[in-house]
Amino acid sequence: MNTLTLLPFIVLIAAMFLMTRSAKKKQQQAAHMRNEMQPGSGVRTIGGMYATVKEVHEDTVLLDAGPGVELLFAKNAIGAVLSDDEYNRIVHGIEHDLKGDGTVVPDDASSLTESDELAADASSDASEGKAIDLGKKDADDVVDAKADEADEADAKAEEAEPKKTDGGSDAK
Repeated sequence: MNTLTLLPFIVLIAAMFLMTRSAKKKQQQAAHMRNEMQPGSGVRTIGGMYATVKEVHEDTVLLDAGPGVELLFAKNAIGAVLSDDEYNRIVHGIEHDLKGDGTVVPDDASSLTESDELAADASSDASEGKAIDLGKKDADDVVDAKADEADEADAKAEEAEPKKTDGGSDAK
């Protein structure tokens, strides 16, 4: 046989060997990760549930999913063992590594609409019995504004119409 005819078969066998080797390496890493689990570490199951390891047995893991909720899973069902910071960030929303500029986002919109000085002025006006301007117009003001707009529209319409004459025209 010629060497050129064997070359495609050799390349195919080498590719299969490399693929199985990388898959085996990933399986070994996953098995090592599952064997390193200890009680108290946070995990994510292959179904996407986050829980804390309570007990580790030979083939199973007892997980604490919440107050009074204990679940028994096979070790193979553990998708990832998470670090404490990552688990707290995902489950509890706690950020340990805040590298921001110190700005704080408010929990409600009240601090976005008025400052402390405006709030103090409004509360003092209310306590003195003064009316607080909320930017709304009274009903009379609205009616007057509409009447003014109608008068202006009528005046513009009269200016735009051609004037009638008594029949005499200067046109030749």
